[in-house]
Amino acid sequence: MAINNSNCLLISLTFFLIAFGSNHANGEVLKVGFYHKTCPHVELIVKGIIDDVISRVPSLAAPLLRMHYHDCFVRGCDGSVLLDSPTKQAEKDSIPNLSLRGYQIIDKVKTALEKSCPGVVSCADIVALVARDVTVAVKGPSWEVETGRRDGSVSNITEALLNLIPPFANITSLKQGFLQRGLSVKDLVVLSGSHTIGISHCSSFNNRLYNFTGKGDTDPSLDPNYIKNLKKKCLPNDQNTLVEMDPGSVRTFDTSYYKLVAKRRGLFTSDSALLDDSETKDYLKKQGINPYGSTFFKDFGESMVKMGRVQVLTGNQGEIRKVCSRVN
Repeated sequence: MAINNSNCLLISLTFFLIAFGSNHANGEVLKVGFYHKTCPHVELIVKGIIDDVISRVPSLAAPLLRMHYHDCFVRGCDGSVLLDSPTKQAEKDSIPNLSLRGYQIIDKVKTALEKSCPGVVSCADIVALVARDVTVAVKGPSWEVETGRRDGSVSNITEALLNLIPPFANITSLKQGFLQRGLSVKDLVVLSGSHTIGISHCSSFNNRLYNFTGKGDTDPSLDPNYIKNLKKKCLPNDQNTLVEMDPGSVRTFDTSYYKLVAKRRGLFTSDSALLDDSETKDYLKKQGINPYGSTFFKDFGESMVKMGRVQVLTGNQGEIRKVCSRVN
């Protein structure tokens, strides 16, 4: 997600501005209830499938929520992360996306919707609706999902590598990556709260435990006791072992992630980086201290709506795919 090369940053920002402007020139905007007349039961159908899936496989909630973010941060929220490539050159083949799971669930939802209202609901909107419903299914907040997106036809492995912010990003790269997409510093710290659910491979943070600066050292920003616990699970060069991002609360969407980060127990460098900015630090401490007075659930819904507007295709742009993994 982070872009270190200034030329790439300029190109990406220019692309964002052009795409954003074209949406308005097209005279179309996203709205709640876009399918009210053309597919009135769309949300009931999606919710029914997701509730059933998560009741049986709750571990799919995190990757399905993350899929929306991985889609929106590359070419905008256009369903391009779902496309297959016969030569393995699509977004889903890029290293940052190899840990995504749940494509078959998106396909299941699409099949049901094609049966109910053929050729109407976009794959991009399905990803957005599923993200909301999996969050609710693990006791998280609900929000009204704006719909009306159309599907893009381009999916590029290199663009995913350049535009998806890596787990080792510092606070400057994080803020820059969100700003590029019209998202604020508050959106950054709020959406980072999604790490309250999910797991990670040791490979995403192993350097923090064993070779942080290339001298066989540990990351000084991590709590030493947390490092000891992680070392018991992740041996040097361990690529495959899985670790909970929010230990003890991995299947419940709550504010405990913020408590962990405040205690210097954020799993990724990008989590710990939230302590390096006054605004993000203040937010996470407030949410972690008083969960009953927390604004996190409300804020999360608002930030998800904002993210869902990034570089969307509307009106006569793009297409409505019949099958989410391939263009028509």
